[in-house]
Amino acid sequence: MSKTAINTRLRSARVAAGYHSQQALADALGVGVRQVRRWESSTPPWPHHELQNALARLLGQTMEDLGFVPPTGRDGGRQTQRPALGTGLATVPVQSAVTLQPASAADDFAAVTRAHRRLYWSVAPATLHPTVVAHAALGCALLAETAGRTRQATAAALAESWLLAGRIQFFDLREPDQADETWLRGLQAAREAEDHLLGAATLAHMAFVPGWEGLREAAAQRIVAARTYARRGDAPALLLAWIDAVEAECETRAGHTRTALHLISHGEDVLADGCEHDVPEWLDWFSPARLAAFKGNVQLRAGHLPQARATLSAVLDQLPDTEEKQRSVILGDLAAVEAAAGVPEAACEFAVRALDQLERTWYATGMDRVRDVRQALAAHQHEQCVRDLDERLYGWATTVSALAR
Repeated sequence: MSKTAINTRLRSARVAAGYHSQQALADALGVGVRQVRRWESSTPPWPHHELQNALARLLGQTMEDLGFVPPTGRDGGRQTQRPALGTGLATVPVQSAVTLQPASAADDFAAVTRAHRRLYWSVAPATLHPTVVAHAALGCALLAETAGRTRQATAAALAESWLLAGRIQFFDLREPDQADETWLRGLQAAREAEDHLLGAATLAHMAFVPGWEGLREAAAQRIVAARTYARRGDAPALLLAWIDAVEAECETRAGHTRTALHLISHGEDVLADGCEHDVPEWLDWFSPARLAAFKGNVQLRAGHLPQARATLSAVLDQLPDTEEKQRSVILGDLAAVEAAAGVPEAACEFAVRALDQLERTWYATGMDRVRDVRQALAAHQHEQCVRDLDERLYGWATTVSALAR
């Protein structure tokens, strides 16, 4: 290597890996900043073996690529192979030092991830899903071309993208097996990012897959794992309460509504106590109102109809206008309450309101609620209100919308 005023190769690799100061790299390596200054000088000293490995791992390049010249006669110190960076995602190729993305690549990739997260609440799922998956494929490619903090930030955004893709598959497209595989990829990406909270969120989502089938033990194992990761990451109260809600949903579908109500009560206590940890930006699918919605559904399934009616009516009043998908679910649950109470007219009124909402913002979970209500109204199928509901439920607009989305 020709000598220059500074070791530009090391400096460029440091910045690309997200270490914007010499002190930041020194902290990551556990050395003094003076050592990093010496490495970035025109005559960088050859690091000892442990630091060679650490530099290669953090910066994603060999010693020679980083501007170091091995001492004469020390063939054993020469680093000719590419650094090993862990197994990573199955779809991620080995890291390449030839093409190393700048630190800004992680920010740019994460910006698109955030945009997809916001679009989820308004864009048709069948339209959004392939875009999110393609974006995740880009993230996998970027992981092969990033190192250090840049790689970690990219992996976190990738984990979010896989989490969103799985949510669309499970809640909107009704593809639980595919969602489970997608969330597993998200868990792998969260590992690359060393983000325990994203790991907890992904594992709790994965509990829905066996939970909705009534497989209590399999769901419980994933919930335990989610709680373990949440403890490692200093989870905020909102995430802990959401895990309670997920477990309550799984217990309810297994027929254990009493246990589910205890879990909801615990979640309410957790939110009331609060904690000082910040809520991640990606946790946008849960709120105290959503916890109350879970509670109303459990009360409904437990046969506590007056309590369910009161809880769900309060949620409907509190729900922001932006919560359009959730609104169809609440209306469907209120319809189910009235159907169980033997009031078909009120049940049909809520079900029609849910269909109105679904025409504006499709949500498979909301449509499932309406179909369950119609099944519960089988004994009243000759009444005019039920016939009117059938006209809406099997009308052209609703049928085509359901099949297209």
